[in-house]
Amino acid sequence: MSDRWRGVIAALLNPDLRVVLAEAMAAPPLTAARRERAVARLAGLGLVRETADGLIFADALLRGILEENPVSKATGPARFLDGAGRIDRFPVQDGDRRELLAWVATHAFEPGEVLSEQQTNERLARFADDVAGLRRHLVDAGLLERTRSGSEYALVESEG
Repeated sequence: MSDRWRGVIAALLNPDLRVVLAEAMAAPPLTAARRERAVARLAGLGLVRETADGLIFADALLRGILEENPVSKATGPARFLDGAGRIDRFPVQDGDRRELLAWVATHAFEPGEVLSEQQTNERLARFADDVAGLRRHLVDAGLLERTRSGSEYALVESEG
């Protein structure tokens, strides 16, 4: 199930958006009996309250639904990945960038394997469109090493 419901509920909590929605949904007036049944149904759901001044939109139900299903914020390298697990932006902070690059290195390469530039690019293609840029970042960060000719690459094995 998608999370689009969250946006719909949030929109219904916004008074300005509710006014526009009501304008867009304007229909011929209901008969007294149909209006009474509709009010009873909405009140039963907890969406409206009847007061001496008329009907009032009751937002507690919608707020409760949103609170029951809080948005989980991504942590670590996942903060910089799109829904397909590809890098959507590079972190500004050095520590975050290093963590993201280390994550890519451990997911793209195995210790001890030596790959051609083409094989390296194929591995990195699942993480970014700019594989040459990502490869340079990994080399500059000391996570990936290349031969003097630049034709082969290997994961730098950490000490300790």
